[in-house]
Amino acid sequence: HVQLVESGGGSVQAGESLRLSCAASDYSFSRYWAWFRQAPGKEREAVATIYTGGGSTYYANSVKDRFTISRDNAKNTLYLQMNSLKPEDTAMYYCAAGDRCGLAQVDFGYWGQGTQVTVS
Repeated sequence: HVQLVESGGGSVQAGESLRLSCAASDYSFSRYWAWFRQAPGKEREAVATIYTGGGSTYYANSVKDRFTISRDNAKNTLYLQMNSLKPEDTAMYYCAAGDRCGLAQVDFGYWGQGTQVTVS
């Protein structure tokens, strides 16, 4: 049974940084990994994705140049470094994994429980 466990969320001031972590019970089972976020009253959206086959990444325009997705294979951990945080980044952040190249929730079959990020 694959498990994804996020951590690293919290409450920060605008302009500060946070690093989210996603510990996976098995990192090798999926090729595509992603961070999604969902703000109250809004749909869940892909923030950043990474393809473990070649390392290619995708970022939503709203976070480009501020967020960085990365992985540590030895630790079975996915990261999201978030810099220059803005109030509009406030949301529940979810780690996801799957074998389909895409940005929709249906492309990812495995999900963590989420970690809250609040920026004021």
